[in-house]
Amino acid sequence: MKVISVKHLQKSYGTQRVLDDVTFTVTDDQITCVMAPSGVGKTTLLQILMGLEKPDSGTVSLPSNCRWAAVFQEDRLLEHLDAMENLKFVLGNDIDLTDAKSLLEDLGLTELEGKLVRDYSGGMKRRLALARALLAPADALALDEPFSGLDEDNREKAIDCIRRRAEGKPVLLVTHNEDDVAGLNAKLIRL
Repeated sequence: MKVISVKHLQKSYGTQRVLDDVTFTVTDDQITCVMAPSGVGKTTLLQILMGLEKPDSGTVSLPSNCRWAAVFQEDRLLEHLDAMENLKFVLGNDIDLTDAKSLLEDLGLTELEGKLVRDYSGGMKRRLALARALLAPADALALDEPFSGLDEDNREKAIDCIRRRAEGKPVLLVTHNEDDVAGLNAKLIRL
């Protein structure tokens, strides 16, 4: 079993403490959702787990050689490329075109073939960012509000894709919606 363990994590920016004695575990057999008001440190927590930020104190224990795939708050897509070109850029020669096309179809993005990302709606960009994270070779997933900007139908498609494709990986997902927690049958952590 792959386990991520966070113990007594603390982080401040100047005099503002954003994480205060945060302790929890994430396992590969259940998705874990994090909820908290804005500004409480959810994004900072993900950045610490991925090694992009250092905590002031506390410990993070990850599986050996843990590789992360992520959906960040910003989509971080290459606007001058189409969906498949964005996926190929990240996956390189390791891309399974059949699997990539299947996931794009599951997320409702097949009608965009050849259309540049700069011409996508916000929800389309969000679904492509999710597809990229789900296809990337990774041991764990950090998903920062992956359903932001999605209507109910596309939110359900995205939830279904995460449930199916994240199996066997620790998943930490930031959300503001209790329905996401229920839809993912997830463990809930409140900061």
